[in-house]
Amino acid sequence: MSFLANPVIALFLSMALGYFIGRLRVGPIQLGGICGTLLVALALGQFGVRVSSDLKETAFALFIYALGFSAGPQFFANIRGGWRYGIFSVIEVICALLLVAAAIVIFHLDIGTASGLFAGSATESAVVGTASEAISHLSLPQAAIEELQGNIATAYSLTYLFGLIGIVVFVTQIAPLILGIDLKQEAQALARKLGSPEDVGDQPEGLPLLVGRAFCAGSVAGQTVGDVERSRNWSIAIEGVHRGSDVVEALPELVVEPRDILFIRGRRNAVISVRDLFGDEVPVPDGASITLVSRDVVLSRKEVFGRQIRDLRRLASPELHRGVFVSNVRRLGQQIPALSGAVLQQGDVLTLYGPEKAVERAAIELGNPLPATHKTDFTYLGIGIVVGLLIGHLSLELGAMRLTLGSGGGALISGLVFGWLNMRNPSRGGFPLPAAEFAKDIGLAAFIAAIGLEAGPHAIKLIMQYGLILPILGLLVSVVPAAVSLYVGSRLVKVDPPILLGIIAGQHCSTPTISTLVSQAGSSIPVIGYTVTYAISNVLLPLMGPIIVGVAAALAP
Repeated sequence: MSFLANPVIALFLSMALGYFIGRLRVGPIQLGGICGTLLVALALGQFGVRVSSDLKETAFALFIYALGFSAGPQFFANIRGGWRYGIFSVIEVICALLLVAAAIVIFHLDIGTASGLFAGSATESAVVGTASEAISHLSLPQAAIEELQGNIATAYSLTYLFGLIGIVVFVTQIAPLILGIDLKQEAQALARKLGSPEDVGDQPEGLPLLVGRAFCAGSVAGQTVGDVERSRNWSIAIEGVHRGSDVVEALPELVVEPRDILFIRGRRNAVISVRDLFGDEVPVPDGASITLVSRDVVLSRKEVFGRQIRDLRRLASPELHRGVFVSNVRRLGQQIPALSGAVLQQGDVLTLYGPEKAVERAAIELGNPLPATHKTDFTYLGIGIVVGLLIGHLSLELGAMRLTLGSGGGALISGLVFGWLNMRNPSRGGFPLPAAEFAKDIGLAAFIAAIGLEAGPHAIKLIMQYGLILPILGLLVSVVPAAVSLYVGSRLVKVDPPILLGIIAGQHCSTPTISTLVSQAGSSIPVIGYTVTYAISNVLLPLMGPIIVGVAAALAP
């Protein structure tokens, strides 16, 4: 087993076995790859293997910068206009800090254990990094610092599982019972409220949102193409007219003749609802297909921030929006329902679908079309991380206290700003979503593995010292902020239940919770609330690392 003393082998073995363990599922509960990696690393750490601190810091800087870069556009948008939902992220932070502070006083937790309790119960792995860095700046012997950093990893691993179980079970099982709702029925009702008769129905979400059909002219003969589309509030588009042996361009002023065959495209329910308006449905004639394209565009036009999707047609002229549909909306990598009543935010990625020229015109009007390249701009990436590390070296002296963001906080802030700048001009600073996700995953996994390997020798001592106290505390610190948010959201702020449950999952940055919630709701409606608090909590929680270290240093015996 001497090969396990090789730090490179131990690092990658921790990730390999950790992610395998993390995939194991018990009901809706999965440990996830990061917690699995930490558990394996703690075990391998018993062999005394150590990983270079430079590698650990590099991995964390890459992770935290990529985290900020991905969240940047939505974070700034939600700070300006999402306070109604953003308050729940503040509730999460305040409640967790107060509960951990109480635990420090009652159970005499040391600085590292308190920080690990905060990180694990909030299931926010980034706190492990920011708190570890803050501890490294304490005026303590190096051996004491390493022991406290090891306690962070051990406490995190002991509380993460119970924090995860607590938030998943509370949000998906207990909260609906407290509210007295059927989650699936509530989600369907809210979808009808946010949508319209033309785009909301009882069909499963898996069916295509946009469809095309061919109909005989029927009762619309004698009307112009523009009049027919306007009568249906532009929920359908006549994309071509088969007349005789030719396909005629469907200009708005074109008058429909009785023998014409019309090519109709639109939202599924809109097309179904207009069948009686036309004549018989017929197969699309050979050679009469219309070329359609999809384009992704980053929403950056200020006039449409906070507007509903249906408002896009009201704000644009018919010549601009004719035949163009929003087929998909992506926010922070999550798909949200492209219903007509869905509210748009700065940085949303809209997928436009329709004839090529019309889509290109609409994309330019709405924002910045995403470039076709999927390559990362390493110049932009490198400069961004360097700027973040330099910001992290800045400090402010307040009496005997030295306040600093540290390299983790600096890289996070830099990532937020550079991500926002990239949203403004996607042609520069490319960091495609899959690349950013990989950077986050590999950076955090390598950092957590290094922490676990280093903490291994201290793990048994901490487990023997606290026993079941830490898992129980992890459960409480996870569930209590969620319960407070449930009360505030349902009684005071009056948020619709499916969105409120998504908000609570987001304030906890819990991807397993939102995945289970969406499955139980049979709809992606809860994601609307999730993305707002997820963006804000993903920034606030990591920044709490130095805060919890300061609180613990002041309260710890």
